[in-house]
Amino acid sequence: MFTVKKAVPAFAAAALMSAGSFAPAIAQDQPGEGTTVQMARATWDTGWFHAEIYKQLLEELGYTVEGPTTLDNPPFYQAVTQGDVDLWVNGWFPLHNTYRSTFESGAEVVGAVAEGGALEGYLVDKASVEEFDIQTLDDFKRDEVKEAFDRNGDGKADLVACPPGWGCEVNIEHHLDAYDLRDHVNPIKAGYSASMADAIAAYENGESILFYTWTPNWTVNELVPGEDVMWIEVPEVDLPEDMSDLEDAATLEGVEGCVADPCTLGFPANDIVPVVNSSFLGENPAVESLLQAASIPLADVFAQNAAMNEGDDDIEQQAADWIENNRDMVDGWLDEARSAAN
Repeated sequence: MFTVKKAVPAFAAAALMSAGSFAPAIAQDQPGEGTTVQMARATWDTGWFHAEIYKQLLEELGYTVEGPTTLDNPPFYQAVTQGDVDLWVNGWFPLHNTYRSTFESGAEVVGAVAEGGALEGYLVDKASVEEFDIQTLDDFKRDEVKEAFDRNGDGKADLVACPPGWGCEVNIEHHLDAYDLRDHVNPIKAGYSASMADAIAAYENGESILFYTWTPNWTVNELVPGEDVMWIEVPEVDLPEDMSDLEDAATLEGVEGCVADPCTLGFPANDIVPVVNSSFLGENPAVESLLQAASIPLADVFAQNAAMNEGDDDIEQQAADWIENNRDMVDGWLDEARSAAN
């Protein structure tokens, strides 16, 4: 009887020691356990792939991720400042500099999804560039050019522009005034994907098209610069006041499919970055470490965008496949994040 009584505490003690030995390992492996992340994503679906990758990486660290909730720029930057959402990975800077005064009191940029490779500008179908010798937006003041690009009969060239609330809308509107284009160009601000689908259908019917786009984006897979379309230039760099110090970055060398080299796109090249609530960041060093370490090659985003445009819209599976195909690199990021949590 006494032997049994002695054995029970010994077993209990061993069990406690065993549990204690595993507890730090479990905590280290899942530093986000018990924490819910309120995540957002942008309204442009070309940014949903990398948003889903980051969501799944946070879940591998043990976080419960709510969302991502789809938000326009103004409500997101207000919400992340107030802590109503914790983060997104769809910041575009310097394009989103106009929102800095909104969010910098309570949120911050951390790390980068992709640096410097996110381009913006205006494109024209190659046949029209050659037929009308189109080089810059100024050429759309010519009557024969306006007539060729006028698809709704209002006497102006139709431009697929950006919906209200997008950062690019601000720049395009600025350009229309800066280059005196109001009487010559009609900006289409309806849903971007639908407007581009209409433009592509017009292109396939042999019509002239003018559109704004950014990279990465499915449009440049559907209409390849240098083959189907050409980047055209702005007459001169003229940026909104809060971006005026970035004029040099709006002319880039080696832009494939541009009418000139260097190419005066009129938009500075952008970094795609996470924007995170500062209080949340301070409480979650594993998240900060992950965001600092992780990045997604633009070529992979291009490929997913093209697949999505062809009808493969299972973004969760695409993100999971990307993670598994890059498992060694991803595990390195996750190890850094777990170390930062200790």
